[in-house]
Amino acid sequence: MSGHSKWKTIKNKKGKADAQRGKIFTKLARYITVAVREGGPDPNYNSSLATAIEKAKSQNMPNDNIDRAIKTGLAAASGENFETITYEGYGPSGTAFMVQCLTDNKNRTAADVRHYFSKNNGNLGTTGCVGYLFSRKGIIEIELSDKIDEETLMMQALDAGAEDFETQDDSYEITTTPEDFIKVLHSLKEAGYENIKGDIMYIPATTVKVEDEENVKYLERLIEALDDCDDVQEVYHNWDEPEEEEEE
Repeated sequence: MSGHSKWKTIKNKKGKADAQRGKIFTKLARYITVAVREGGPDPNYNSSLATAIEKAKSQNMPNDNIDRAIKTGLAAASGENFETITYEGYGPSGTAFMVQCLTDNKNRTAADVRHYFSKNNGNLGTTGCVGYLFSRKGIIEIELSDKIDEETLMMQALDAGAEDFETQDDSYEITTTPEDFIKVLHSLKEAGYENIKGDIMYIPATTVKVEDEENVKYLERLIEALDDCDDVQEVYHNWDEPEEEEEE
C-alpha cells in the first residue's frame, strides 16, 4: 500500500537549514550530552541517549562527533543545565506548529520563538493549543530494495512491536509508539536490514494546504528562522508543502 512518506513530510522541511552541517551537528551534540548527563552513557539502558544517537546517525553525524558528545556528557564540566521545552503556535493560514527546544535559558528561548512567529504572520500559543492535532510516534524508514521481502519485513516489524507498516515510493515506513521505537529499530537492525534510519516525531493528524503566495513565503521564513535558532532542536507542523519543496 503506497502513501505519502511521513519521514519526508517531517524531515525534509528543513532543506536550507540542514545545509548548515556544523550548526546541525552542534545541536545534536548538545542533545546527546544532555541525555548522557541525565541517564548515563549506555544507550542500552538510556532510551533518551539511544534516540539521540539514532537522530544523529540519521543526519550522518560522524561517529567521532557522537563519541565526543558522550564523553562531554560524562565529564559534565561546564555545569550547564539544559531543559527540554516544546512550544506550540499558529503559523500563517491556520497552520499548527510544535517547536522542540533544548535550552539553558527558557526566557531567552521563549522570547526568540515568539519573535519568529510574530515576524512571520503567526503567533506563539499556550501549551495544548495545537498539541491535540499531532501524535508522537516513532518512525523507522528502510530503503526500498528487491532483496527485501515486504511481507517478511512487515511481520518482523509487527512482531517486534510496531503499530503500522506502509510501503512508499522509495521506502518501507514503520510506525511505533515512542516507548517501543528503540526496541523495534534494534530488532530490525539485528535481523540484518540496512539503509535504515529512525526518529521520534510529532505527526500531524491532517495537513493544511496554503494557497496564498504571501503566506507561503511567511511559512518558509518562519521554518527557516526556527531551524536556524541554536536552541531549537526540531520543528514540526501540519503545512502540506508543495511537492517541489520536498525535493533534496
